[in-house]
Amino acid sequence: MGTLDSQTSTMLAVVVVLVLIALAAWYFVQKRQSERLQQRFGPEYGRAVDELGSRSKAESELKAREERVGKLNIVPLAPSDASVFSQAWANLQASFVDNPKGVVAQADQLVRELMAKRGYPVSDFEHRAADISVDHPAVVENYRAAQVIAARDARGEATTEDLRNAVVHYRVLFNELLEVK
Repeated sequence: MGTLDSQTSTMLAVVVVLVLIALAAWYFVQKRQSERLQQRFGPEYGRAVDELGSRSKAESELKAREERVGKLNIVPLAPSDASVFSQAWANLQASFVDNPKGVVAQADQLVRELMAKRGYPVSDFEHRAADISVDHPAVVENYRAAQVIAARDARGEATTEDLRNAVVHYRVLFNELLEVK
């Protein structure tokens, strides 16, 4: 009977050790995944955690974004297209003094056209920002800030300085998206 107890104890100890090893491996994988997502998404990671209320929900959302954008055919611009877009932006900026309100709407439209040309879906703003955050996490906050100002402008609440800031935010994103083959 002592042998059976010894074998049972040994077997139980082995199972406990294996469970502990599995838990440690799971924890290590989760930690590495969190670090990878934090590194890839930068400030967008923290924003997602704040918005969704938990790290696990945020990480699920960010992984879903990666998968969705991974299925898209995002392409760099041909040099001729980049030239056309660059000229359009230069014209837009030059017209700011005469029509600051109109320029913000034009900047938003030009960014959407550039996104579409690159292969990003251009449905609603939140999806555009989420998609941009995968490949351009450092500038997605500029896009969000520009959209907030554009919304205030639509309600007649934005100052000329606000509009100038919106154009600067759009330009940061525009320049990032203006990737050439």
